[in-house]
Amino acid sequence: MRTRYVIAMALLVTAALVGGVAGPAAGAQPTTESPTVEGAADGPSVHQTDDACGFPVELTDATGTTITLDEAPERITTTNPSAAQTLWELGERDRVVGVTQYAAYLDGAGERTNVSAEGLGVSVERVVGTEPDLVLAPNASAGQVEALREQGLTVYHFPEATSIGAIAEKTETVGRLVGNCEAAAETNAEMNQAVADAENRTADLDRPNALYPLSSNFVAANNTFINSIMDAGGVNNVAAAEADGYPQLSDEVILQTDPDLILVTTPDAVVLGEEPYASTTAGVEGNYVVMNENYLNQPAPRSVIESTTTLATAVEELQTEGDGETATDGDGDTDDGETDGDDGESGTDGGDGSTGDGSDGAADGDNDSTGDSAPGFGVVAALVAAIAAALIARRP
Repeated sequence: MRTRYVIAMALLVTAALVGGVAGPAAGAQPTTESPTVEGAADGPSVHQTDDACGFPVELTDATGTTITLDEAPERITTTNPSAAQTLWELGERDRVVGVTQYAAYLDGAGERTNVSAEGLGVSVERVVGTEPDLVLAPNASAGQVEALREQGLTVYHFPEATSIGAIAEKTETVGRLVGNCEAAAETNAEMNQAVADAENRTADLDRPNALYPLSSNFVAANNTFINSIMDAGGVNNVAAAEADGYPQLSDEVILQTDPDLILVTTPDAVVLGEEPYASTTAGVEGNYVVMNENYLNQPAPRSVIESTTTLATAVEELQTEGDGETATDGDGDTDDGETDGDDGESGTDGGDGSTGDGSDGAADGDNDSTGDSAPGFGVVAALVAAIAAALIARRP
């Protein structure tokens, strides 16, 4: 009998799933971002009228609308957790007055106003109530941008993030909007270094064929930031050759792709016991890696750093660990036993290519909808109480 590998970043996941979201056996289902408005600029257009990162400043967003900020915004509301995560990374959390419920995993986010609607998306009334100088709306919030602008709010709408490079551009734009370009550059440098480290660690190793299944055979495929993370982490995304975005594959196609490794976001990895996944090489051998749901599904810098590191560690452990049970902590160090930690809650929205309340996109995904290929991806409502230590175990 072939050896069974269980590669896990130990998580205790509690998911509150709303229509069209991933089932409990798989990861949170990302919502693909709605396409950029026809005729809009390919990327943000910045017209600086002062010093390199000063004010006033004008930027053209994904809708083709020029946003003018005469001075640095002091009150910022985010409509998707990916935007909130980015602000936290830039050290700008103190300016944030409103977040969605799916940003709850961020330290101190619970002290901000929850602007999530009772159903899907955000509550325009709640956003207005935060009296923001600036609203950051990733792609999943596309359907509510105009409603927010009609209330006299300054809203910057981000395009879909389908690559690590696009996440870097988003980070740079956020830094420019808040007047902290230096922090954005430092954050991007850290992210790029983490990607380079992951690629270097796996450069001489065989790349396992991998798949990230969502509910009902929806998967993360080509032209998504999740695919970019998988590539940087040292695995081949077998769905990338099948379609773009977040398609629904047939059982036959999944069996034909025959992944060696399955990405999941719950430690029980129930999906490996379900068909068609149970009949793949990954299912037969029990090969899976447990990813942090918030990081894998939100297109933001910390997501890239943590997810690529976790995947690279998994690839190394698959090919280099010896006999017996082995555990790996968050730094990639190998220990004899398991290590546990506490990371708090987390969630995803979806909109800018992320998954979540529909504010970002495919996986934050910041997106309200996924289009014909992925119906019902408008909202991923997930709360994750995370145990922040990584566990990589090999079992016979």
